Amino acid sequence: MEQNKKRFSIGEKMYLFVILTVFAAAFGAAMITYLINVGKIDRYFKSLAMDSATNFSAFVDGDFLTELAKVAESDEFQKLRDKAEAEDDEKVIEEYLKTAGLWDNYCEQRSLLCRYLRNMEDIKYLYIIKWGGDDADHDMYLLDDDDNPIYETGYFELREAEFAGVDASEFIPPTISHGDWGWLCSAYAPVYDSDGNLVCHIGCDVGMDDIMKERRTVLLYVIIGSVVFTLVVFACAVLLINKVVVKPLDELTVRIKKFSPANDKSYEESGVIDVKVKRNDEIGEIYNAIYSMQVRIIDYLHDISNMELDKQRTDEVLKKKDEQLGVMNKEAYRDSLTSVGNKSAYIRKIDEINSKLGSEITEFAVVMVDVNRLKYVNDNYGHSAGDAYLKGCCRVICNVFKHSPIFRVGGDEFVALLVGEDYDNRQDRVNELVDSFDQSFKKTTVDPWFRYSAAVGIAEYTTSDEDVETVFRRADKAMYDAKQQFKKINKVPERI
Repeated sequence: MEQNKKRFSIGEKMYLFVILTVFAAAFGAAMITYLINVGKIDRYFKSLAMDSATNFSAFVDGDFLTELAKVAESDEFQKLRDKAEAEDDEKVIEEYLKTAGLWDNYCEQRSLLCRYLRNMEDIKYLYIIKWGGDDADHDMYLLDDDDNPIYETGYFELREAEFAGVDASEFIPPTISHGDWGWLCSAYAPVYDSDGNLVCHIGCDVGMDDIMKERRTVLLYVIIGSVVFTLVVFACAVLLINKVVVKPLDELTVRIKKFSPANDKSYEESGVIDVKVKRNDEIGEIYNAIYSMQVRIIDYLHDISNMELDKQRTDEVLKKKDEQLGVMNKEAYRDSLTSVGNKSAYIRKIDEINSKLGSEITEFAVVMVDVNRLKYVNDNYGHSAGDAYLKGCCRVICNVFKHSPIFRVGGDEFVALLVGEDYDNRQDRVNELVDSFDQSFKKTTVDPWFRYSAAVGIAEYTTSDEDVETVFRRADKAMYDAKQQFKKINKVPERI
């Protein structure tokens, strides 16, 4: 099955690496240049829009616009404006403004706006707008150019999304957006009356449709250029890679497949590679290493038949030594005080579990037990009492986890690896252990070294765990939390 699986060769990997690297470098460099130019152009248009709005704001009459805004906001004017818009009749608005004494100034300001707009080629729209409050979603147009009917004065329009929540108390930062009127760079400059009160804003929209069209074209050229450049570099790289890497490796692969060692064959008959490579690089080192390895294999096979008798004698000696070491190993992996497994035995056990994790072993739990008050017992009653205290705590653990290996991994730390029946009833076992320690600690009538106490934490293996150590850390964390709770309840010092 494995032999039929399509191979992803080193050559193909190198070709892919060259393509991705060259394209990333070419496209990245082109995009950086592109974005720098885009940034410069955007800053230019934003500056143009803001400067134009600011310049025109110096020509308008703020006091007149204050009066016009008051009239336009009135309910009477709004009803008349709606009627004029419905009937497409500018005359009624003109008569109303004449009656209010605003018509002459209105015409003067509108004429000024139109002249400025006509003389500035890049400006697409120029208008005067009165912003609503900070939370408003509509703004009112006060004055527009003569391409728009007079009854547009006082028209409330829904605020653009990009200006939602804008602070209109001063200059509004220029914004580039795309909407029903195409690509626009919009800027707004404030207009004040003679008392310094903010009246309205000059809105200036600079058209950017042509710029955006050119920008898309340039971006397309950037992509095409990057692809073409990548293909050219790739073609050159293929020739170099084939000569320097792919062909030598292919030849090496063919010769390796012909290697068939046997103890009754010579070097030539076994297919030892005979290519003379004088390259001072990694491929040359690979050739020489493989040649040396194949020669050593043949030599080993030639010698192996002469070693059979020695092997029998050696096996007998090793068997005797293993029997001796068996007794020594038991002692080496046992804790001398408590007789449970020691730290070395624990390390050996978790190595065994890790090697079988996910295949032979799919469920187990780690219980971390940290003995409380050992330092207190040692300091006040001597180390003999401390040893008796440790052994007593160990007996409590062993009595609960009868079917699981237990290890002493530190001075006052024990670990139980729950398997079988203990694992199946793990929560009941842990509760039983915690209860046993609680009951023992409450026996105030016995000597302190017989009042066994320990903090307990458990964690179960899940498929997301990488190894036993991952489960151990969670159990250790649970134990630490239990220990802190014990200290808090019993008001004991930090070091117990």
